[in-house]
Amino acid sequence: MTIALYNTLTRATQPFEPLDASNVRMYVCGPTVYDWAHIGNARPAVVFDVLFRLLRFFYGEGHVTYVRNITDIDDKIIAAHQATGEPIASITARTTSAYHADVAALGCLTPTAEPRATAHVPEMLAMIGRLIEAGHAYVAEGHVMFHVPSMAAYGALSRRNLDEMIAGARVEVVPYKRDARDFVLWKPSADSDPGWDSPWGRGRPGWHIECSAMSGRYLGETFDIHGGGIDLIFPHHENEIAQSICAHDGRPFARFWLHNGYLMTEGEKMSKSLGNFYTVHDLLAEFPGEAIRLALLQTHYRQPLDFTKEGLVQAKRTLDRFYGALRGTVATREDRLSDEEADKEVIAPLAHDLNTPAALAVLHERLASLNRASSSVEKHRAARALLAAGEPLGLLAQDPEIWLRRADSAVIDEAAVNAFIEARAAARKARNFSEADRLRASLLAEGIILEDTPAGTTWRRA
Repeated sequence: MTIALYNTLTRATQPFEPLDASNVRMYVCGPTVYDWAHIGNARPAVVFDVLFRLLRFFYGEGHVTYVRNITDIDDKIIAAHQATGEPIASITARTTSAYHADVAALGCLTPTAEPRATAHVPEMLAMIGRLIEAGHAYVAEGHVMFHVPSMAAYGALSRRNLDEMIAGARVEVVPYKRDARDFVLWKPSADSDPGWDSPWGRGRPGWHIECSAMSGRYLGETFDIHGGGIDLIFPHHENEIAQSICAHDGRPFARFWLHNGYLMTEGEKMSKSLGNFYTVHDLLAEFPGEAIRLALLQTHYRQPLDFTKEGLVQAKRTLDRFYGALRGTVATREDRLSDEEADKEVIAPLAHDLNTPAALAVLHERLASLNRASSSVEKHRAARALLAAGEPLGLLAQDPEIWLRRADSAVIDEAAVNAFIEARAAARKARNFSEADRLRASLLAEGIILEDTPAGTTWRRA
């Protein structure tokens, strides 16, 4: 079995072969830390976490380097500081911590490295210096600009024509630019703004140079995979390619480019004014992180995704069925089938351009097998197979009891629930079935479902 990935650069699905199988290297653009992460930030975090897991499955956990950066210097961060008065260091520390908590709740593994832009300004300055020396950049009124016409192959990733590139460049039209497409590598900083000394004056880096410098520092000049959202193809990723190749004497940059599709919410473009702007933090107050993860994986990563709260409700119900079937099987995550026995029917669709919907279909087949199992031995093995199949997707890693008893919005008084169960058992023993039914209905009204089993009565959240 081999991995095949859709490469945005070639517009084709290609067999993936790393430059070095002992160190497979992947870089993914991370968050700009100025506010709570929204659900659009969560999609690439989950998508590339699945790819990270897949690469580790194929090449070994110690042979994959996954770098996801933190942009902690940016105009949005400065704007947040100016609007609130909160120190920039406090803003970035607080929101970085919140981001880490959010993606952990979504079941994402920790990247191999997570560099922060402010810690790598020397590498950015060195790269800018090489670009100036090679004639690909110029100094103008305290700015350093990359001169796009100096690179003949510019535009190969986005494949936009000249007019589209000018219109979509999102860069200010100023008289000192030699070409309308030229973009900033270094810009002056006001005295009140963060800044670093440089040969071109006190200033701060442009957004694009940050990723080029950090990926080069941790992965080398040429590496295997660069990922991010489809909205980053132009200008961010296009500009990364240009400045990296030109700074490294024409040597290739990333070999594979992967991009997840757009995310809509409630059928509309996500917008605070429309009331469909969801932060991960707020969603986690209503739904388990694993339900959010499942909702994100039910659509192929390259397709647009319409993210709705009703979809989260359905995702949680689906997970309730999985954990309900696993409950009482005695199988644990540590007890799952070994990698040699792991469900290749799940790995196969993931290896074909991360086809998570097809992989999830296999999980449902394994659930059916578990539900059909009659003996304890059959149930145990079917449960182990289901847990093994969930591993590459980052699903079914929780204790079923903890999942099924989870309080969505309130703390459950377990002692009170157990008292109800004991009172109901006493009523049934006394053949007072109307009282037993009343007690069950009372708990159901509180969102608690009782389940009678040969081993006794258990409960879970509705």
